[in-house]
Amino acid sequence: MTDRELLRVLESCVRFGRACLIENIGLELEAGLDPILLRSLFEHGGQWCVKIGENIVPYNSDFRLFLTTRLSNPHYTPEVCVKILLVNFALTATGFEDQMLSLVAIQERPDLEQARNALIILNAEMRRELKEIEDRILYRLSVSEGSAVDDMDLILTLEASKLKSEEIKVKMKEAEITQADIDITRSLYIPVAIRARILFFCLSDLQFIDTMYQYSLEWFVEIFNNSILATEKSG
Repeated sequence: MTDRELLRVLESCVRFGRACLIENIGLELEAGLDPILLRSLFEHGGQWCVKIGENIVPYNSDFRLFLTTRLSNPHYTPEVCVKILLVNFALTATGFEDQMLSLVAIQERPDLEQARNALIILNAEMRRELKEIEDRILYRLSVSEGSAVDDMDLILTLEASKLKSEEIKVKMKEAEITQADIDITRSLYIPVAIRARILFFCLSDLQFIDTMYQYSLEWFVEIFNNSILATEKSG
């Protein structure tokens, strides 16, 4: 690390427990980052410190370091991987196909897609309610004194929780049946999503022939949506 400004910012972030973002890194990391990435901490003057360049800097446990790259599919060596937690946000074939399936469903059957999204929210809400019921029961058990069978508040809480829990489970079962029906209808559009996925990744590979052939996801989605609308009108 030879950039003095970067060193200064990094030292400040380490000292005061701030997040630091270093962008556009390559396949190799600067050796000067090793003390931080390897958490080479040592005690100095009664506090934990780390050496950045030639300076000894007090280490704040709230400090976070994020590294990003513009490389589309980087292959880091094992030596680099052991120093970092690698998160790959690259678009996968399965993820892209799911996106295209949702886009087709929205265009062809917006009612089903709205129902599907509503079910996702409902399921999350019902799971939250079940968790609250469990927490309420555990709390009542923790504060209950003496025999549980003599604690009327606990008994009433258990009875009310049981009824609510059974009601939620019935609703969740109904939601599962509805979700299965929606998935059957959505599956009719899977062939379209598969063809869209093949086309997109074929276009993406053109960049290996010439860098001028680079297309964004937004560009492809716009053309894909326009094609669906045009097909509907021509029908």
